[in-house]
Amino acid sequence: MPMFHAPQVILFSEDVTRAAAFYAGLGFTEAFRVPTEGEPIHVDLTLDGYRIGIASVASTRDDHGLDPVPSGQRAAVVLWTDDTAAAYAKLTTDGAPALAAPHVWLDRLLIAWTADPDGNPIQLVQHLPGR
Repeated sequence: MPMFHAPQVILFSEDVTRAAAFYAGLGFTEAFRVPTEGEPIHVDLTLDGYRIGIASVASTRDDHGLDPVPSGQRAAVVLWTDDTAAAYAKLTTDGAPALAAPHVWLDRLLIAWTADPDGNPIQLVQHLPGR
């Protein structure tokens, strides 16, 4: 029997509400919030069985004694899609930064890169038909 289950990534943010709204705009659904009312210090969101957490930098420091890095390319969120070019165009039109335009990788994937409001890279990827 495995020791671990239900893996999840937690991203640190100076503005949990803003980050959670960004991921909700990508289709994630809020599953957990602390506190349940007012400004959250932690929000979990789910999409297609995957759970991502957004944790307050201040709360992580004050409550757990960690020293999270609040900006930069610390982790990447990978989102599979049926249309990388359309997803990239939508996100960048909506204000997400354009890190790398759609390009073929490994002769079988179409990949583009953007980022969330805290600078975490978002990889948009699709399988290319017939490859």
